[in-house]
Amino acid sequence: MSKKILITPGDGIGQEVTSSAREVLDFLIGEHELDFDITQMDVGGTSYDKNGSPLPKEVLDEARKSDAILFGAVGGPQWDDLDWDSRPEQALLGLRKELELFANLRPAFLFNELAGASPIKDEIIKDLDILIVRELTGGIYFGEPRAIVSDESPPYAFNTMIYNEDEIKRIAKVAFESARKRDGKLCSVEKANVLEVSKFWRSVVSDMAKDYPDVELSHQLADNTAMQLVMNPNQFDVIVSSNLFGDILSDIAATLSGSIGMLPSASLNSSSQGMYEPCHGSAPDIAGQNIANPIAMIASLAMALRYSLDQKGLADKIDNAIKDFIKQGYRTKDISTNSEFVRTSEVASIIIGIMKNG
Repeated sequence: MSKKILITPGDGIGQEVTSSAREVLDFLIGEHELDFDITQMDVGGTSYDKNGSPLPKEVLDEARKSDAILFGAVGGPQWDDLDWDSRPEQALLGLRKELELFANLRPAFLFNELAGASPIKDEIIKDLDILIVRELTGGIYFGEPRAIVSDESPPYAFNTMIYNEDEIKRIAKVAFESARKRDGKLCSVEKANVLEVSKFWRSVVSDMAKDYPDVELSHQLADNTAMQLVMNPNQFDVIVSSNLFGDILSDIAATLSGSIGMLPSASLNSSSQGMYEPCHGSAPDIAGQNIANPIAMIASLAMALRYSLDQKGLADKIDNAIKDFIKQGYRTKDISTNSEFVRTSEVASIIIGIMKNG
């Protein structure tokens, strides 16, 4: 059966890194005669300029029909003054919400050859391999009611952090099962010392642990976890957290590797439909200069092949090629320690060459 893939490059370097991933994907399709149906459409600020919407209905309709969405990045200063509903970020938030992509998987790992690029000491960061499972469609980002009240004195604003039992159980299930496939350790992160919603989160996750006796469950407060990620990151295997705390912690974990340009992510729903994107943003300051690192986008393609496209072998092939890319000394500008580096447009052909010879 044909698999449908929607590619949405978005804005800034999203367009450049997505082009690299598309090059690798096209190679695999030709090399392995894959039955993939690919559509490419604009989202974000680029789409707003062309269509008056960051997420047009036809894009959302196509996304609903797709098995996997490869999402570049959105945003840029030229769209900062738009109303909230028109901002480029609505493409990302809208796809997450409409496709019910509740589970965000963000691996944070280190190629030991790149330890020098990390801001953390080598002996602390060596062999880093963490998976952060972030709840993506609930919590304070989507909770109601929410408002800015400007007609009272003094003006004020408020948001609502809310989780029901089903939302917590489904993200915890993903985390427990992920831990089973790794080192069997799960740390649930919240603020149960001050927040009722976190106390409830802790109780639900603790109760679920009875069904996973092979997984060692621990609990940690979010502020302490942020500190521990910097001081002793290798104590963690899998971390599960709410939308807000997971957002913050996954960005901290991403910086440990030395470059956020190396790290992919997956956002999944209960049907294994997924959106795959690099952890970095649109980086408008370097867009168009052919210096962005496309590895995270290519690794996101590997995650798509693994989780949504039933091609685990090809996912492994890409991951191994990326490891060989680093071992052979290739460096993009963000991870280079000297003036020599590989341009964005050159990376895919090198990765393809490694796969051909592997």
